[in-house]
Amino acid sequence: MNLQSYKYVVVEGPIGAGKTTLTKKIAAHIGAQVLLEQPENNPFLEKFYYDPARYALSTQMFFLFQRINQLRDLAQSDLFDSSGAVAADFLLDKDPIFANLTLADDELKLYQQLYSHLRPQTPTPDLVIYLQAEPDTLFERIKKRGIPMESGISPDYLKRLCESYSRFFYDYEAAPLLIVNNEHLDLSGSDADFELLLARIDSMRGKREFFNRGE
Repeated sequence: MNLQSYKYVVVEGPIGAGKTTLTKKIAAHIGAQVLLEQPENNPFLEKFYYDPARYALSTQMFFLFQRINQLRDLAQSDLFDSSGAVAADFLLDKDPIFANLTLADDELKLYQQLYSHLRPQTPTPDLVIYLQAEPDTLFERIKKRGIPMESGISPDYLKRLCESYSRFFYDYEAAPLLIVNNEHLDLSGSDADFELLLARIDSMRGKREFFNRGE
């Protein structure tokens, strides 16, 4: 199906995978409203990278409420029910990835209760694009972009995060899924690579498909 036909597209992936940049390019291509995570607004995030045990719960809860409020505001705007389109760089369903990775058992139980109670009813995406790359590649990209709050991210945390994402999307069946190996693609800077991705989306026939450069 042509990307122009989609009304709700989500780009997902671990830190450094390039999801925000790709979301903006997709939004510009299809004339969609952009819905982005706002990690810079989380006052606990930088502290979490340096002291995960102390700040995991507060970081997680801030993100949960932030994401829920963004999706509720979008639903109340009736954009999902109109002729408009939305491109987002987060999937609420993935929120528990971080909770399971970082929270202690008692904190996780509290989080699960709140998540189950607060999770809003939102439309299912027409397409989810999951960007993959090796942890070492992601770590180098994070260092290169030089965002101060990300300087505390460790290679070990990135490795565990990538593994958690892989497990989550291995079982994901809620929406059509395109798994993209972003190891050797430059979707942010190369129009040719972006056109390759668009062509791969156009050729999708199944509910779960893969894209590697040269495929």
